[in-house]
Amino acid sequence: MASLAHAIQTFQKGDLSRSEFFAQVDRALAAERGNWQRLKEILSEENTRGLLPADVYAELQRRVEHTPPPPRPETEGEETRVRTSAASPPEQGRGVNMAMAGADLDRMKGVGDTLNGRFVLEECIGFGGMGTVYKALDLRKLEASDRKPYIAIKVLNVQFRGHPKSLITLQREAKKAQALAHPNIVRVYDFDRDGSVVYLTMEYLAGKPLSQLLRAPGFQGMPYMEALRIAEGIGKALAYAHQQGFVHCDLKPANVFLTERGEVKVIDFGISRAFHKPEDDAEATVFDPGSLGGLTPAYASPEMVEHSDPDPRDDIYGLACITYEMLTGRHPYNRMSGAEARNVGMKPERPRQLGHRQWQALKAALAFERARRTPSVESFIQGLRGERRPAEYMALGVGALACLLLIAAGIGYYWEFRHGPGNAAETAAVKPAAPEPPTRPPVAAPAPVPPAPTPALTVSAVAPVLSGLPCTALAPAVRGNAVQVQGYLADSIGPAKLKDLLEAVPGVKSVDLRVEQVSQEKCGVLKAFAPYWLNNRKSATPATLRAKAPNAQLVEGEPLVVNITTPAYDGYVTVDYYVLDGSVLHMVPSPRARANQAPANYAATIGSMGNWIISKPFGTEMIALIVTPAPLFETARPEAEPRAAYLAALEQRLAQLSAKYGRDKVAVDLLQVSTRARRP
Repeated sequence: MASLAHAIQTFQKGDLSRSEFFAQVDRALAAERGNWQRLKEILSEENTRGLLPADVYAELQRRVEHTPPPPRPETEGEETRVRTSAASPPEQGRGVNMAMAGADLDRMKGVGDTLNGRFVLEECIGFGGMGTVYKALDLRKLEASDRKPYIAIKVLNVQFRGHPKSLITLQREAKKAQALAHPNIVRVYDFDRDGSVVYLTMEYLAGKPLSQLLRAPGFQGMPYMEALRIAEGIGKALAYAHQQGFVHCDLKPANVFLTERGEVKVIDFGISRAFHKPEDDAEATVFDPGSLGGLTPAYASPEMVEHSDPDPRDDIYGLACITYEMLTGRHPYNRMSGAEARNVGMKPERPRQLGHRQWQALKAALAFERARRTPSVESFIQGLRGERRPAEYMALGVGALACLLLIAAGIGYYWEFRHGPGNAAETAAVKPAAPEPPTRPPVAAPAPVPPAPTPALTVSAVAPVLSGLPCTALAPAVRGNAVQVQGYLADSIGPAKLKDLLEAVPGVKSVDLRVEQVSQEKCGVLKAFAPYWLNNRKSATPATLRAKAPNAQLVEGEPLVVNITTPAYDGYVTVDYYVLDGSVLHMVPSPRARANQAPANYAATIGSMGNWIISKPFGTEMIALIVTPAPLFETARPEAEPRAAYLAALEQRLAQLSAKYGRDKVAVDLLQVSTRARRP
C-alpha cells in the first residue's frame, strides 16, 4: 500500500504534475482494488499530514470510492464498518454496488457541481464509511442576502447507496438529528435526493475534526485542562442524547468537531439506535439502523463488536478511549477493538497527567464488561474532574457519624463511672479526701488566626505581567488556578523566565505555555500588530491564518500556500510576508492576486497555483493576515518594499481605521514559517 501514500507525498512536495499524480494514483488503486477500506485510511492519513487542494482531495476520494470494497474487511482503522444485513448477501450487495458504480460514474457529483439547482458543492471537507461531506453554497440563502449562506452536505457513498435501505437510513438520521437539538450536537436541516444522489443538509462548521489533531505528526497528548474541556463537550452531547433514548453507536475522533470558536460538536448520529423506544414509535418496527452493522472497531465496546443491544455505556467506552488518546497521544488498547483487547488481557497504562481518583474514573470507563463500566456520562466526567461521587460523600458522612457516636458513648461511660450510683469512686472511699489546693483561673488561649484565603485568579491579575514584556504578543486564559498563555514571545525572555513571572502571581498554581519564540528583527512586526492580534483572539469568530505545509515547515522550491478565514463581517484582506532580508512581500493584494474583498466568515486558499516559491534567505519568517472594514491602502503598493517604512505607514493607517470603525473591526492573525534549503 505504500504506492498510494508515496504518490500523495511526492505530489505534496511538488515533484509530480497533476496528470502524473493521478496516473500513479490509478495504478495504485488498480493494484489494491480489493482493499477499499485501507485505501480510504491512507488518503485520510496523508491528508491529515498535509492538506491537499480541495479539488484534488475530492477527485481522490471519488476514485477511491469507486474502488470495489474487499470481500472481508479486516482493517481496524477509524472508518465506520458497514455490515451487509442477512436480507442482502455479500455477493448480492457487492454486485449492486458495482453495478451502481458503473451506472453512476459519469453522473457522480463533485466540487463545482450543483444539487437540485440549489446547492453548489464548493469544497470537499471529509468523508467516511457512509458519506462524503462538502461545503456548499445555498443559492436560496445567497439570494435572500443571508449572512451565512454556507451549509454542509453529506452525500452517501456509492457503496452505501447500494444498500437497499440507504434512503431510509438518511431519512432516519435527519429525523433523529433534528430531534437532538443541543449546542454540542451538529444541527441537521433535511434530507433529499438529486437523481441517484442521496444527501443530507446540515450546519457548516469552520474548524477541524478531533481526529486531525490527534493524528498530527509528533502529537503526544494535550494538557489535562484542554482534554477535560473537550471531553466535557462530548459528554454533554452524549448525556443529552441518552436522555432522549439514543446511543450514538459510532463515537470516534472523526465524529467530534472542534470549531474555530472553541465549540465541541458531535456529528454523525446516522447509525444511532434507540435503547428505549417510546410506545408510539411505530417506525421502530419498520427499520432498525443496527441492521447496517455500522461501527468503528478501535472505539467499539466488546458488546458492540458482539452485536449486543445498544446501551449508553457503549458510548462511555468510546468517550473513554478518546479521552485517553487526547491525554497520551495513543490509543489505550493499541487500536484493537474492545473484544480483541479483552481476549488478550490488555491493560492501559496510567496517563501521567491524572491523579489517582481521575485515573480510577478513566479506568472504570474503559472496563471491558458493561456491568463494571461507569453507568453514566455525568459520573465519568465528574470522576475525570477528580470530584467525589455522592455515594463517597455519604460513606464519609456515615463514617464520621459513627466516630462521633463512639466518642459520645465513651464520654457517657466515663461519666457513669465517675458520678453514677454505686460507682468505684463511692465504694472505695474510706476516709475523707484531703482538700484540693486552690487553682488559678484558666488563661484563655488566643483564638487561632484563620489562614488567608487564596485569591481568586482572574485574567486581569495576569495581564499586567504580560503587557510589561517587550517584543511579545501573548493571550492569557485562566481556568481555576491554572494559567494558559498562547502567542509569541521574544527569545531574549524565554519560556522559563515567563513561567517564573507567572508563578509569582498570587493564586497561580500551574502554568501552561504555548508560545513561539521570535527573534529581535520581528519586534517591529509584533509592536504593530499585537493589540489587534489580541483583540482578534478574543473574538467569537476570529480571522485565522494557517500554513498548508505540515508544522509550517517549507523547503526550497516548494510553493507557499496558506489557508485563511475571515471574521464575522465583510472586509478587505491583506496578506504580508516579512522576509529575513528586511523586506516585506505583499501576497494579497498584489499583481498576482488583485482581488481582496471577502464576505463574512469566508474561507480561502492563497498560493495554490504556485504564485510564491520558497527561496533564500532561509530561516524563521513571519506572515500576517489583516482584515479591515475598508481598504488598508487606497493605492496599490509595490509587490515588495522595505519593512521599516511600510510598518510606519501601516501603524498609522491601522490607528485611523480603528478610530473610525472600532478596534474590533481590525482583525490580525500571525503565522511563523520555517524555511530551509533543499538537501542535495
